[in-house]
Amino acid sequence: MGDVLAGFHAAWEFESDSVLIRYERGLRTPKLLSALGERRIPLSALSGVTLTPGKRGTVVLRAEPRPGADPLMEAADGQLKEGSDPYRLVLPAERATLAEYYADELKSQLTASGPAERFLVDAPETPLSFKAYDGKASFDGRTVRFRWFWTGASSAKWKAGDQSFAVSELSGVEWRSPEVFEGHLRLVNGHDSPVQPDQDPATVVFGLGYGPVHESLPFAAAVLAAVRGRGASAAVPATTVPRRDPADIADRIRHLGELHQAGLVTDEEFSVKKAELLAEL
Repeated sequence: MGDVLAGFHAAWEFESDSVLIRYERGLRTPKLLSALGERRIPLSALSGVTLTPGKRGTVVLRAEPRPGADPLMEAADGQLKEGSDPYRLVLPAERATLAEYYADELKSQLTASGPAERFLVDAPETPLSFKAYDGKASFDGRTVRFRWFWTGASSAKWKAGDQSFAVSELSGVEWRSPEVFEGHLRLVNGHDSPVQPDQDPATVVFGLGYGPVHESLPFAAAVLAAVRGRGASAAVPATTVPRRDPADIADRIRHLGELHQAGLVTDEEFSVKKAELLAEL
């Protein structure tokens, strides 16, 4: 086909085996779409196309991804608001006839249906990072790291210390939108027992503007894709973990001392954790 259909916040370029979606960058564009930039959706990742009336004199063209084809949609698990759906293209109602033409052309090329056996749409590229309420999460393609904030992390997380999780250790990812109650990102290893997110060292919690959808969801999708693909991230070069800022280490030891004085950390735990922090200098 090779044609381009432009709508509000995005443009779809129709190719022989895929649809290239380019998202606008602007104040009115949903932040998740701006963050995604552009995505190539193979036709094999789609099961259908719909065209429906929209709001305020618009029509909505939507491609329907197959279950299991897109790591972003799998991580989102139905929690995205309509305006942030990366598979929707909103157009003025006067372009309904043109949109119907492209919908029919696209439908005629779709041959796959049912759940996909593997991810067919590329995950967001690494490295990725974002700030949650109680810590900073980073992912280099091989390892997920949680670095706790002394202002937000619980004593349980401070006692456990900063965390590193190799992709090979994980079995999945649980993302709960920051726009709902108890939003969080939990790393699942298959042996977890139910623990409240603020007490779980394998979880960072959202809230108060931390862990926004446009940052935390692409992160979750990239981790999920690496977990499902296993060896797919092997080509990512290893990164060197930098030495910590002495002032940051001092703050952490000071906070650890406060927990110790409050009786929340034992003498042995205080000594061990203090030694770990000093070793990072």
